[in-house]
Amino acid sequence: MSNITNIDDLVEPTHDEHARQRFVSVLRKHVTADFAQDMRTVYDDRVAPAFEKTHGRKPATGMEIRKAMKNEPIFQEWTALSYNAQQMTWWSVQPSIERRLPELVQSAKDAARATPAGGTLRLNPDVVMPKSVSDIDIHLMPGSFAAEHGADDVAQGALYHHGTGVFAGGIVHRTKGGWGATTARYFKLRHPEFVPKTHLDIGCTVGRELFSVMDVYPQAQTYAVDVGAPVLRYAHARAEAMGKTVHFSQQNAETLDFDDATFDLITTSFFFHEISVPSARKILREAYRVLKPGGLMINQEMPPSSFVKDPYYDFATDTWNELFNNEPHVRNFRQQDLPKLFADAGFAEKNYVEISVPNYGTWPDALFEACVRGEAVPPEVENGQAWYSFGAWK
Repeated sequence: MSNITNIDDLVEPTHDEHARQRFVSVLRKHVTADFAQDMRTVYDDRVAPAFEKTHGRKPATGMEIRKAMKNEPIFQEWTALSYNAQQMTWWSVQPSIERRLPELVQSAKDAARATPAGGTLRLNPDVVMPKSVSDIDIHLMPGSFAAEHGADDVAQGALYHHGTGVFAGGIVHRTKGGWGATTARYFKLRHPEFVPKTHLDIGCTVGRELFSVMDVYPQAQTYAVDVGAPVLRYAHARAEAMGKTVHFSQQNAETLDFDDATFDLITTSFFFHEISVPSARKILREAYRVLKPGGLMINQEMPPSSFVKDPYYDFATDTWNELFNNEPHVRNFRQQDLPKLFADAGFAEKNYVEISVPNYGTWPDALFEACVRGEAVPPEVENGQAWYSFGAWK
């Protein structure tokens, strides 16, 4: 660990702000779990039987369920509550961030100057900003990932870090790791011969999943890219305080400036569903170019429709994110033939990888390892207890 202050610790909510954040966390849990289950009950008990009576079969796709559910009062109430709870997530942390913003900016500048962990930060004001970032507040987060409110700004990084803590009820800041830890440990157990020397994380935001992968592969020289300067400044300050050596740079992953065959490992986390399919194709081609022979690209994502067994999952996931959470590309991406996308980028079809692994952060180590070894059946991704990942070896 470093002797500089972690930028995360500078945001100190007041008593009332903390109470408000706790309320929003509980409200989100109620909407996403309890209320969502009530909505599922209405679908199972009334909507699905009515559809089957009319059509002589059960609904086969998420879109069919969306059309059948759109006029149901409980669906309308669920979407309204979900939308408001999502907005309140960000609003609940904004006052404490804005109050300490000068100190946050100074902390990031101090970390960039001192670099006790030896990391670097390259910013490019001329980077081509994707419209999915510049024109849309993804997840309803005000300013998305790239808005700058002043010189050397870090506000969006702080907003994303602390907002996601409220979003998940603080769980993401308390467990032993999420997707990054889960997937990296999976490959370390299944492929002990794979010891990456270089690692690139694309769409790193503030580095949470990146740092988890680094914990599993500490020997790898690590690079991370994002288009948003505020999240990169914030991530760099976090890394330096945590003693993690990362070389951050502001880049559009469609046109990376790294040499061919630079990286043994490339990772992304909940990244591809936020971008258009044409953009995804360009990024996969770039990933193939900068990946070394024998290297691995692995991406955590919402599972594609072809992977899930229940079309209701498609309805609930796609409808909310596409129509109400400013994620217009999610349904189209989840309909793609992912092995073909990788093949089109240059990867051999036989090297495609698709896995579902229990969440390492919440499952006992012994059961997690048994699932990885194939001695136990992992839970279904639809119930939220497992992570889905896809990718390929080169």
